[in-house]
Amino acid sequence: MPAEAPVTGATGATGATLPLQRSIPDTAPLSREPVQVELPANALVKGGNLSVPYKAVELHFHWGKDGGPGSEHTIDGEQFQMEMHIVHIKEEYNSLSQALGDSAGVAALGFFFQESATSNKHYDAIVTALQDITRPSTNTTLSAVSLSMLIPPLGNMTGYFRYHGSLTTPNCAEAIVWTLFDTPILLSRRQLAAFSKLRFSNGMQMERTYRPVQPLNERKVFYSGGHVALASAVLLTASVLISSQWRDS
Repeated sequence: MPAEAPVTGATGATGATLPLQRSIPDTAPLSREPVQVELPANALVKGGNLSVPYKAVELHFHWGKDGGPGSEHTIDGEQFQMEMHIVHIKEEYNSLSQALGDSAGVAALGFFFQESATSNKHYDAIVTALQDITRPSTNTTLSAVSLSMLIPPLGNMTGYFRYHGSLTTPNCAEAIVWTLFDTPILLSRRQLAAFSKLRFSNGMQMERTYRPVQPLNERKVFYSGGHVALASAVLLTASVLISSQWRDS
């Protein structure tokens, strides 16, 4: 397994090579994204120093056990409860597999989740839908749910980390421009724990679905410093989620 992504970031470390600050035993079922939401291709991401516009493909989540730590990236050694990736490909490509042949063919936006004392009503539809996809190869439809409900307000998306790395799932292709926002999304413990109630086909609880933190291998991690907003956020908020499905590992 290539040791490029995810990496540990440190606040304010613009252009700095950062040390590995946390490692996790490589024992989790990590071969595929367990909960995946298909997105319409008219959701675009551009700006924020991305070289070209990218179109949305899907979003998925990584989590821990019963609402415990489960993010794939860490900041200053802190692992968050969950992490969401919104995956995009260059407009010229027709599929994710095609885009992975380009060293910058995929742009992934990452969002951290943190536990809150109260529930986040914007995630009620997704948490409720999990009850309909408790087994592999099942799917359900989400209605009246938009990306603007799932991500932080635009004004809270000016601080982000950027680095070039790989997929965090096999085949770990070196083709991802990562953007990781440092403002976490808040969910209650009950909402966070709902994800690990899903099960694999062998009946085992679906938990700790994250790849262990990897060495940087001389990569540079850049921080926006809160000065440049990712222009894509405006376009992302106009998108409507169509369906949700997850596959066995």
